[in-house]
Amino acid sequence: MAKKDDTASRNYKVVAENRRARYDYAIEDDIECGIVLQGSEVKSLRQGGANIAESYAAVENGELWLVNSYVAPYEQAKTWGHDERRRRKLLVNKRELARLWNETQRKGMTLVPLVLYFNHKGIAKLKIGIARGKRKADKRETEAKRDWQRQKQRLLKELG
Repeated sequence: MAKKDDTASRNYKVVAENRRARYDYAIEDDIECGIVLQGSEVKSLRQGGANIAESYAAVENGELWLVNSYVAPYEQAKTWGHDERRRRKLLVNKRELARLWNETQRKGMTLVPLVLYFNHKGIAKLKIGIARGKRKADKRETEAKRDWQRQKQRLLKELG
């Protein structure tokens, strides 16, 4: 069986990133899903007008939804614009949806949007992470590790 070349999957344009998610949550797994958008939303995303920092994903009535994400209004679409904070449907297959529902209901995990981007084909995608919330001590531990790595790099640079 031929190995799949994943260089195309790394060639994408990031629209919005939730940088705080990796600090507040321990991401255990991530999944790429499609997103249902209106025309004015796509044009606004191409201009870079989006924020997913305060948003979350939820499984409701057998469907996956992105709640509280912000897509800036597109100025040229005055009459046929969109609601900036509307709930957007996320597209995953049935098996993935069942797994996400299982994780959130039974194991107490949350679905956190990590990055919103256009893939190499120009299609808007959202990467969501299956995450567990970190406690204050966990956050301190992560910060200490990061500081140690920074110091280690500085020391190696001075010696080398």
